[in-house]
Amino acid sequence: MLEVENLCKSYPGPDGARVEVVRIGRFSLAAGAERALRGESGCGKTTFLNLVAGILAADSGRIGIDGADMASLPEPARDRLRAAKLGYIFQTFNLLQGYTVMENVVLGMSFSPAGADHRRARELLGRVGLGNRLDHFPRQLSTGQQQRVAVARALANRPALVLADEPTGNLDRRNSREAIALIREACRESGASLLLVSHDEGVLAEFGSVEDFTTLNAAAAAHAP
Repeated sequence: MLEVENLCKSYPGPDGARVEVVRIGRFSLAAGAERALRGESGCGKTTFLNLVAGILAADSGRIGIDGADMASLPEPARDRLRAAKLGYIFQTFNLLQGYTVMENVVLGMSFSPAGADHRRARELLGRVGLGNRLDHFPRQLSTGQQQRVAVARALANRPALVLADEPTGNLDRRNSREAIALIREACRESGASLLLVSHDEGVLAEFGSVEDFTTLNAAAAAHAP
């Protein structure tokens, strides 16, 4: 499902020199599998997910997603591949405050080849326990409920791969465990692969397969004290 090879990303530093943020020789995730990556803030794990999602363009390397190379595509094609194959759960949820719960999910679906499917949106929101909150706005929901909207939105297009970036960072311990259980269950039900990054040991303990991102990312290892 996901095959990363010789992936590099750098940014210009204050002195004009390039600062390498991501350098990963090889990483893979099988179809339907789940993997958690451990990493503290600033180690490049969010940049890595954004490269996989095509939100950022790689300097070099290959990001194979279900046979397509995300890293070689121009931005419009990356956007189309992301809409067709990926779901992304952000730490800050990234919900549109002027749109209802239902509209947040449907709007995300409108970018996919299949287009908006109101029936599936209602079904997903019902599965995450928000069937009676369809017309509510994000500000009218608890933090845990907003996370559930974000999960439903990420799964709306039946993605082959779900990326989760510190998805419990704004939740308390009880809601964190519920959110992780929900994400994993939803991915298993849909057959989606799951790649999650976190620094929360409580979250990471829920996964059987955890890898240290600093070890994986040679750029982070080079900058470690």
